[in-house]
Amino acid sequence: MLFKKNQLPSATAIIVAAGSGTRMGSNVNKQFIMIDNMPVLAHTLLNFQNAKTIESIIIVTKPESILTVSDLAREFGITKVAHIVPGGATRQESVSCGLALSENGRLVAIHDGARPFVSPEKIDELVLAAEKYGSSAPGVVPKDTVKSVTASSNVLETIDRNSLRLIQTPQVFHADELKLAFLRAAESGFEGTDDCSVAEFAGFQVHIVDGEYTNIKVTTPEDLPVAEAIYNFLKK
Repeated sequence: MLFKKNQLPSATAIIVAAGSGTRMGSNVNKQFIMIDNMPVLAHTLLNFQNAKTIESIIIVTKPESILTVSDLAREFGITKVAHIVPGGATRQESVSCGLALSENGRLVAIHDGARPFVSPEKIDELVLAAEKYGSSAPGVVPKDTVKSVTASSNVLETIDRNSLRLIQTPQVFHADELKLAFLRAAESGFEGTDDCSVAEFAGFQVHIVDGEYTNIKVTTPEDLPVAEAIYNFLKK
């Protein structure tokens, strides 16, 4: 599907920023850890602010962080923020909290707040792909050799890397279809590791777009020096 200039599809971004610092080994929410004197979440939000296809942003965070996130959005000029809402006990529940505020019939882009380096251009590409194929998610080919092993850790087979993708976010869907998928998952007690797995469980097909190796998730302490290096690489 081709779009004329000024006729790009639009999407609502749901930024999931309700995680804790458990794996980071810190009492500080990982979204507020600083990279070049700017919180991780601010880097993330600025990329969605600058994406042409993103019309509004819903931020899902911990109840005690709502005021902090509101101040952060104001400080860094994130004018697309429409709602800041409390999340749930799991990521899946938190996404559902954001989905409840999204309109049926439009696209939603679900993104991890701790992925600060997705480019505005990649966001736009994913929204365009979801408009064409019904859904989209970014994925990169593993750089390492991948092997399947037995329960006793013996090699079963070497898997062709070209048939594999490491899946990132944002993952883009039609809001009404993703709401249906989450409803089916909740009714069945299914807990997915990402939004794609919930959609797949409900019978929806997901189209994969080439991702960005720089689009890392800041989760553990060793991710911080890598994130700093990526930031310095991207700003050149």
